Amino acid sequence: MDTSSVSTKSCVVAGHICLDIIPTLLSEGDFSSTFQPGRLLEAGAAVMATGGAVSNTGLTLHKLGIDTRLMGKIGQDLFGQAIFDRVKESGDDLADGMKQVSGEASSYTIILSLPNADRMFFHCPGANDTFDAADVDYDLLKQVDLFHFGYPPLMKRLYQNDGAELVSMFKQAKATGVTTSLDMAMPDPNGPSGQANWSTILNVVLPYVDLFVPSLEEILLILYPDTFVDVKSGAAQITPALLSDITRDLLDMGVKVVLLKAGELGLYLRTADEATLSKMGRAQPDNLARWANREFWVPVFQTTPVGTTGAGDSAIAGFLAALLRNMSPTEAITIASAVGACNVEATDALSGVRSWDETLARIEAGWPRQTLEIDTPGWHFDANRQLWLGPNDATLR
Repeated sequence: MDTSSVSTKSCVVAGHICLDIIPTLLSEGDFSSTFQPGRLLEAGAAVMATGGAVSNTGLTLHKLGIDTRLMGKIGQDLFGQAIFDRVKESGDDLADGMKQVSGEASSYTIILSLPNADRMFFHCPGANDTFDAADVDYDLLKQVDLFHFGYPPLMKRLYQNDGAELVSMFKQAKATGVTTSLDMAMPDPNGPSGQANWSTILNVVLPYVDLFVPSLEEILLILYPDTFVDVKSGAAQITPALLSDITRDLLDMGVKVVLLKAGELGLYLRTADEATLSKMGRAQPDNLARWANREFWVPVFQTTPVGTTGAGDSAIAGFLAALLRNMSPTEAITIASAVGACNVEATDALSGVRSWDETLARIEAGWPRQTLEIDTPGWHFDANRQLWLGPNDATLR
């Protein structure tokens, strides 16, 4: 694996940003019996950190040594000032693209990390709801190589009118020659974001998206709701065939590289052909042939989780940092898995993340992986790189 710690390429990370408030829960009882109306629960000190894709992915990229600028929208209130100050603490230039606007509340999220259970969120979108295509500095995009945008399902103006503002933003971004990247978030099935026509939105926006990096759960909910229900109920399983079908559909919509985050099941990557990849923009790899027509699934690294806040965002940052260092796709997805694993070793989204050199050293030292069993014809385990190659992978043809 290339251990270079220097990247000459740069990026902008834009989209959703908020203040994460993470109480330390002292009770370890059953959720249904612990959280009851009228009951007072003692808590420890709260961890307060910036959250959302702008902070989680952007600051992780910065920590991994990538020249990064952030674009987010916050209010001129107490939470907004806290967000701004915390961003500047990580680097003076990072906050240059942040917009502080009067008359709007800043976004915040209260995160309950329950023992032996997934997280629970209380979220106020705040100024994220008014973020639109005009809030992006396209002149800055002309100066960088990669534009990553995160969480449009949590930003009202971007999913209204069948995503007209989201499409306008990506169309203008792509016109600058930058490589574009899009991450999603779970919409509220009972709220406006859950009622948006995401199939229509993605069909229109993905032709302007080079890298699409959502979670498997998000894609199932917004594009395959019946399958989502079946998987949640246990009536259906996550299989290689399912992931292959999903990524084929996404590639057909126009995206060039798909990275699906599947939690404890690891990361799944599928790419388009070389001619399609050649239209990726300034961050495209020098060796397109080794990125073309690839399909593989990498298991997670073994770790002792403390919190999962921002784990997916960190994995994306690892993947993008590897791409910006011109690494191979197998190296990029391995580093993505490693950065995500480091993330869960701390309560917040950034404390567990290590530097680029430290992360690679941990991998090179033989950091063990979790076992991922695939008993499907056409899939082959590469013991050297510790990942599964799928039947659509060019190296198996």
